[in-house]
Amino acid sequence: MGRLDGRVAMVTGASRGIGEATARRFAREGARVCLTDVKLEGALSTARQLVNEGMDAFAAKMDVTSRTEVENAVGEILDRYGRLDILINNAGVTRDNLLYKMTDEDWRAVLNVNLGGAFLCTRAAQKHMVERNYGRIINVSSLSALGNQGQANYAAAKAGIQGFTKTLAIELGRYGVTVNAVAPGFIETEMTRETAARLGVDFDDFVAERVQSIPVGRAGWPEDVAAAILYLASEEAAFVNGQVLYVAGGPVD
Repeated sequence: MGRLDGRVAMVTGASRGIGEATARRFAREGARVCLTDVKLEGALSTARQLVNEGMDAFAAKMDVTSRTEVENAVGEILDRYGRLDILINNAGVTRDNLLYKMTDEDWRAVLNVNLGGAFLCTRAAQKHMVERNYGRIINVSSLSALGNQGQANYAAAKAGIQGFTKTLAIELGRYGVTVNAVAPGFIETEMTRETAARLGVDFDDFVAERVQSIPVGRAGWPEDVAAAILYLASEEAAFVNGQVLYVAGGPVD
């Protein structure tokens, strides 16, 4: 028996990294999972693999900055399963630069996807959760919410996610819907590989340098974050609401 037997989940940004790992973990814990992404290929491939392994999953193309696409994806889930119990707001992008080099588009793109996308997805999903008096919403923030050079846009978006989380926990808790966030530290993903490439640094060297400041002595993996998300989505976390769980390999100030 899985920890999410009978539940229906939507995971955004599920083509790779944390989103993909979360979708896989959820499906293996018994959830029926909709994997969404603006780039469908990866999500579709993962969904097919899960179905071939005997699990219930499907992929949907969705741009989290489009209200129409978000509402259509939620509608497809309801048409297929009749319910939506868990929402994972994971979709995100980076456009790193020092403030004086950051363009208006760099700022808007990161805020619109990381924060605006979470708003649109949550607004579309929560009304169905409220009707059923049950829901789990987990937002993916970041250690960068505490500040990180070259990431004024990303840090602002992820700090906003944490305020968004705490506010919705107050608003929705009375309706049986809990809202929490995970805030990963340094995780080995395609996004961090892209960061290393942008800096012109070998990825292994990039990881080795970052690991020096992580008390557990290694970088994080997408599966580490997926495990934390699973806990917040489970019945065991029914009394956990409005919290930010840092998954960073050490204490966070």
